[in-house]
Amino acid sequence: MMTAAALFVKNGERPSPVSRSQCSPTRQSLSLSEGEEQVDRLQQVELVRTTPMSHWKAGTVQAWLEVVMAMPMYVKACAENVKSGKVLLSLSDEDLELGLGVCSSLHRRKLRLAIEDYRDAEAGRSLSKAADLDHHWVAKAWLNDIGLSQYSQAFQNHLVDGRMLNSLMKRDLEKHLNVSKKFHQVSILLGIELLYQVNFSREALQERRARCETQNIDPVVWTNQRVLKWVRDIDLKEYADNLTNSGVHGAVLVLEPTFNAEAMATALGIPSGKHILRRHLAEEMSTVFHPANSTGIREAERFGTPPGRASSATRAGKEENSGGIKYKAGRLPLGKIGRGFSSKDSDFHDDYGSLQNEDCGDDDPQGRPEQRRLEGYNSLEVTNV
Repeated sequence: MMTAAALFVKNGERPSPVSRSQCSPTRQSLSLSEGEEQVDRLQQVELVRTTPMSHWKAGTVQAWLEVVMAMPMYVKACAENVKSGKVLLSLSDEDLELGLGVCSSLHRRKLRLAIEDYRDAEAGRSLSKAADLDHHWVAKAWLNDIGLSQYSQAFQNHLVDGRMLNSLMKRDLEKHLNVSKKFHQVSILLGIELLYQVNFSREALQERRARCETQNIDPVVWTNQRVLKWVRDIDLKEYADNLTNSGVHGAVLVLEPTFNAEAMATALGIPSGKHILRRHLAEEMSTVFHPANSTGIREAERFGTPPGRASSATRAGKEENSGGIKYKAGRLPLGKIGRGFSSKDSDFHDDYGSLQNEDCGDDDPQGRPEQRRLEGYNSLEVTNV
C-alpha cells in the first residue's frame, strides 16, 4: 500500500514539513495551559453570578473585573492588592485610585456603583436591573435609539453602563463624554429618565416599543427611528431625515412640554414661512403627544414603576457608605429644562440647542447631595437654517 508521503511524491507534490514548534512539548503544554486558564476564567465568572461578593476569592475578583466589568487593564494591580471579595467590598475611592491605579474618575465611579450594588445584594436585595445593561448596549443600542449614535465612541471609551447612566449629570456629559451641545445633553438625560420609569428593565422597554411599532400609542418610549417613521407617515417625509442624529426621541416629545410644535418644526427644518405645513404638524402632534402624559402614567402603573413627570428627570440621592457612593432610587422634582424654544440661533446643525445660566461645578457628583440632574437648564433654544 502506498503511503500518503509516496502519493504526494508521485503526484509531483511534497508534503510540507511539520515545524519543530508544532511538535514541541513546550508549545503543547502552553496551549493546554491557555485552555485551562480559559476554563478556569469561565468557572470564576459563573461564581460571580451565583456567589455573594463577600465569598469571592482572588481569582473570582479578577474574573469579575476583567469579564463582567470589562476592565482588564486593572487586573494586574488587582491581583497584587485585592485577595478577596471582602476586601473589594471595603475599597474606597482613594483605594481604587492609589491601590489599583484607576485614574479615570468615571472608571472609579463605575466600580464604586457596582460595589455598592453588590453591598445591597449582601443585605438580601437583588442586584439592580441597571446591572444588566453593559457598556456595549449603552454605547451601541441605547445611544442609537435616542438618536445620538455620534457619541458612541466616547461612551465606549469610558465604559458607561446602566449604573453609570443613572449617575450622569450634565457636567459629566460635557467634560468627559464630549457632549457639548446643550440640547443633546437634555436628550440624553431625558432618555435616562425613561430608563428610570421602566426600572432600567430592557425587557419592559422592548415590550412597550414592540406594541407601538405600528400604532401611534405610548409615544414616550418611541426611539428616534420611530419618530422618523411617524414624520413620514404624516406626509412630511421630505423633512424626516433632518431628525437623524438629532437627539429627538419620544421622551423629549412627551416629558418636555416646551418642546412644542414650533420647536419640532424647527428641528425638522420646515421653513418659517410654510405656515400651513407647520399648522399640519401641530395638529398631528396634538393628537399623539398631548394625551401622552396620562397614558404614560397608566403604563407606568401597569409595569409597577413610578410614572414620569413632565419636564422632569431622575436624579438619585446619594450617601457615603464605607468610602463608596450610593445612588438611591429616589425621584426629585425638577424645574423645566427650558422656558421655550426659538429660532434666534442660525447655527442649528453646529449647535442644536443653547442653554444659559449653566452650573459648571465640579465633575464628580460626590459630596453634592440632592443635586438635581437637569438643574441649570434655564433656557433652551432649538433653531435651524
